[in-house]
Amino acid sequence: MPVFAANLTMMFTELPFLDRFDAAADAGFAAVEYLFPYEVPPEAIAERLARNSLEQALFNLPPGDWAAGERGIAALPGRFDALKSDVDKALDYAAATGAKRLHLMAGLADPRDREAASCYRRSVACTAERLADEGIDLLIEPINGRNMPGYFLNDFGTAERLIAELALPNLKLQFDIYHRQILHGDVAMALRHLMPVTGHIQIASVPSRHEPDGEELNYHYLFEEIDRLGYGGFVGCEYNPRGQTLDGLGWFKPFRRADP
Repeated sequence: MPVFAANLTMMFTELPFLDRFDAAADAGFAAVEYLFPYEVPPEAIAERLARNSLEQALFNLPPGDWAAGERGIAALPGRFDALKSDVDKALDYAAATGAKRLHLMAGLADPRDREAASCYRRSVACTAERLADEGIDLLIEPINGRNMPGYFLNDFGTAERLIAELALPNLKLQFDIYHRQILHGDVAMALRHLMPVTGHIQIASVPSRHEPDGEELNYHYLFEEIDRLGYGGFVGCEYNPRGQTLDGLGWFKPFRRADP
């Protein structure tokens, strides 16, 4: 049975960030993820995880200047020194929270630009090697252009080839089913093909990015397929609830954990 991680950037937003950990545990989640933890002291997050017996599934390395429109810096020329500093910052949070997976955002750049491609390759390789020293997997995620126009890594085949070429054991694919369906479709066959290099899965309905309980995808089938394929990682609930978070958790009832 999949182990679901509530995405606290998108779910339980009725509450302050730290209180979302308590709410996720009360709702029956065994794990959490979020985009960026860096406005909260790592010790405060660690305390909420411990208090609620939650596992930290994933978070992102710093993305550059998010407010100014940056969506990662790995493919941006001239930002490698900043990236190295960002990795150190993320590792402080990983040490406090026990996170074993970090996602590196590529940034906004033309994937046909040779300099951007070279920067991205170097950034991924060096970051993966640095994280390997701490026993942490680095994840890369293709993101669709509808939600993030101009994102450098916008193709699952490109991600697969880079993982194969670098051949680093801790470099994995973040397989977001929502992005896959929009970019390429053929989700079930892609899961079968890419499962050996998949380190994390995320879900949402398509096209609305709401609860995984309808629209284009049959998530009941996909959850069974994920189990059949022997996936042992987390499934992140990276969706925007239609209303109050708890009101939309009917789909989750069969997967709730017992009280910790």
